[in-house]
Amino acid sequence: MNRAQSAKLALAAGALALGLATMTGCGYINPQQTSHQYSSSDGIRADLGPLQLRNMLIVSDGEDKPGRLLGAVYNSSSKDVKLTVNGAKGSRTQVPVKANSYTLLNDSTDEAILSTSGGIAGSLVDVKVSEDGTDVSKTVRVPVLDGTLAEYKEYLPAGSEPTTSGSPTPSPSATATGAAH
Repeated sequence: MNRAQSAKLALAAGALALGLATMTGCGYINPQQTSHQYSSSDGIRADLGPLQLRNMLIVSDGEDKPGRLLGAVYNSSSKDVKLTVNGAKGSRTQVPVKANSYTLLNDSTDEAILSTSGGIAGSLVDVKVSEDGTDVSKTVRVPVLDGTLAEYKEYLPAGSEPTTSGSPTPSPSATATGAAH
């Protein structure tokens, strides 16, 4: 092997070593996404004493309209506890959670309704959550969604209809009047 060939070989080996060092070194200086916990859903997560709140959100048709709290509440204690949620303008709801169990707030038997949601769809509202087992409380920011998305429409509080953009549906009397022409 002559001098020119060995220089090319050394240059290629150096470039390969630099490329490998760059590729393997990226994980060393950058944070790993798998070690970061986050809510991968529309709702938020919060821990409150023995209670773990997961995927919590409010479904409502408007700021001054009732809002239904959705999500899951896990109780890791050996005692039954009650979660209290205080929202806007004095609205309040309570959710009993059995010891070492969970309560899903999307079942029709476990409705948690706030008399006022406190925000329009797409906003975050402050709610104070507390539990009676250890008297721990904190304020969390909970997202408000409406019935625009089909998966949340069924959870609007009774008597609420989602507002939709576009042309209004004609009333039966308007249809009858239009048919007479």
